[in-house]
Amino acid sequence: MSMGSHDKSNRKKHRFIHSFYYAISGIVVAVKAERNIKIHLTLSGVVIIFGFSLSITLMEWLVVLIMVGGMLAAEMMNSAIERVVDLVTEDYHPLAKQAKDIAAGAVLFFAITSVLIGLLIFGPRLIDLFLH
Repeated sequence: MSMGSHDKSNRKKHRFIHSFYYAISGIVVAVKAERNIKIHLTLSGVVIIFGFSLSITLMEWLVVLIMVGGMLAAEMMNSAIERVVDLVTEDYHPLAKQAKDIAAGAVLFFAITSVLIGLLIFGPRLIDLFLH
């Protein structure tokens, strides 16, 4: 291996490691700055506690974790889109509004889907718990 290819390999590894740092930094910024992320994290914690308390199955855990991760990712993407739109224009523009509204709508759609799935997974157990 030549010296040049070794340096190139180190640079790639350095960039790869830094990409994790940037991603974690983005998560930290979102959690600190975004009220909705805090709400979703809190609700996710409640759902996880319910999952343990109600002994959901492995398959149900997979679905719950996909929904929790997807919800947090959708909310972060919405926040990123809002910031980019705000960066591009401070003036009102119908396309800027549409971009923000569509991103918010995607989050709402995912949230409603998550609630419906949560009701399917937890509903029968909660009904059973309260009726017996």
